[in-house]
Amino acid sequence: MASKSILACFVVLSFSLSSFSKPLEETNAFTAWLKRLDSEIRTKVLSSDSCEVCKLLSLLAQATFLANKIEDEVVSVSQKVCKELKIEDDRVCTQVIVEFRTEVLTVADKVFLNPSEVCGSLFGPTCAHRRDPDEFWNITVPGKKPPVKPVPSPKPGSPVSRVLQFSDIHLDHLYKEGSNPDCGEPLCCRSNDSPPAPGKRKAGKYGDYSCDIPPITFENMLQHINNTHQDIDYALWTGDIPAHNIWNQSRSDQLKALDYATKLLEKYLPGLKVFPAVGNHESAPVNSFPPPFITGANSNQWLRDSLVDHWKTWLPDDALQTVKKGGYYTVYLSKGLRLVSLNMNYCNNLNWWLLINNVDPAQELQWLIDLLQEAEDNGEKVHIIGHILPGNSDCLKPWSWNYYKIVNRYQSTVTAQFFAHTHADEFEIFYDEKTRKTPTNIAFIGPSVTTYQGHNPGYRIYDIDGDYANSSRVVLNHETYILDLDEANKGNLQWKLEYSAKEAYDMPSLLPKDWNDLVHRMATNTTLFNTFYKYFWKSAPNHSCDASCRENMLCRVMTGRSHDNSACTLVQETFSEEKRQLFEQSLDVC
Repeated sequence: MASKSILACFVVLSFSLSSFSKPLEETNAFTAWLKRLDSEIRTKVLSSDSCEVCKLLSLLAQATFLANKIEDEVVSVSQKVCKELKIEDDRVCTQVIVEFRTEVLTVADKVFLNPSEVCGSLFGPTCAHRRDPDEFWNITVPGKKPPVKPVPSPKPGSPVSRVLQFSDIHLDHLYKEGSNPDCGEPLCCRSNDSPPAPGKRKAGKYGDYSCDIPPITFENMLQHINNTHQDIDYALWTGDIPAHNIWNQSRSDQLKALDYATKLLEKYLPGLKVFPAVGNHESAPVNSFPPPFITGANSNQWLRDSLVDHWKTWLPDDALQTVKKGGYYTVYLSKGLRLVSLNMNYCNNLNWWLLINNVDPAQELQWLIDLLQEAEDNGEKVHIIGHILPGNSDCLKPWSWNYYKIVNRYQSTVTAQFFAHTHADEFEIFYDEKTRKTPTNIAFIGPSVTTYQGHNPGYRIYDIDGDYANSSRVVLNHETYILDLDEANKGNLQWKLEYSAKEAYDMPSLLPKDWNDLVHRMATNTTLFNTFYKYFWKSAPNHSCDASCRENMLCRVMTGRSHDNSACTLVQETFSEEKRQLFEQSLDVC
């Protein structure tokens, strides 16, 4: 989450190198120009004009190259700029540039980006034209969509599957009780931070709302689940294990984090089938997931091989083959029901490798289409899990919109989707692409275990229409459990049921049409919306949402496609004429 601001100056310096090919003699006039440029950058920083800073840094990058600087100098200059402009503290500036050096410079060597494109990529089209990884590409989806039939209600006494979802653990092994939660770095509460000033707040035993969690919090959650929920059939583990100290993580650090968390699951949930999805933090550097066509030292085969080793306890050999290839897989959960785990890092807009080629990386979407077609032919149902939710702005538009098209084509086959990444408790509604009126699918966004930033720890259990002939395999209900962090740090360590979806929102079922109805009701019922917003943060304190915030939140949940402004139009139609003028002023946030 913090990587974009930390890396801005380095990315600008690196990608701008491709704009020139001939060195320039350094002269006194050139040095004077650099000094004037440095002064102008400082002025723009003080005025908080990030776009202009970006463009000026591009000039500085070109100047560095023109002065015949080499790669080490690019790193050195980037570190200096980061420190002098106080983008982060000295320790973070030094380490984050080194952490991302190979990835950024390698991609820069393969991809031409002019300075304007760099700034547009970082700050959007209001700043400058960008090299657009969102340039649309289409994947062919088979036609002849079968008629969509109403979902039958399960008969009383029908089997129900109980499914656990936990996600975004972000274990911080350097977390220290009593440390400084306001250290000034992207992640605090750590043993290597400066201690808090006298009279200032200190990190609690089980966590802090500004930080990631200590291992004892996750371990306590697993103990609680093992002692309390004896009826769980299987678990969904939807990604992100390491902490947010992204400026000093190595490959060995990430593998140790994976190994540690896996062994805890095997210890406290013995015999339980766990179906994982890979998160964007599992790699080093963070978000670095080169597609399989990147080989050699820059490949992340090291991670995929380790996933195979750690997931083989739960997955069959045929699933491990595609994990090894691209970090995705499918398994049979029971007769007539498949699970698909997607590697959503192939849609991650901070995965710089996709600047080289982002058209269906690892052929994952084509693989998904082939699998869904086979499932449709066989009368099977499919559940999809992944980390980054498809409607989130972190997901590249062409990947997201193609995925949306696929899910809508196989509307009768894909009966549930489960994602994570935002740390919040939310959902995304899919609609038909022609009228944008008919809800077609729902993506459940599970809550995080970590408290970062501003959440209570949580997990969720779903009731799913179970294993019997002609079962719909839809989600019937879900329950979210949380730990009140303030109470836990006072000694009252108690995981408790926060809410049940059907009861809290007065929903007859959890089908897409009912979530659509909920959004329409929240648009005009402040009390109902505030209930949703409370659960969005897992009942953590100090969160409020005014009318504009509410409208933006409703835009957010009404689309499974990233950068989809039509969702705002759908929300607008639910408001009275008196509210529309205010709402139109906030459309640009979508």
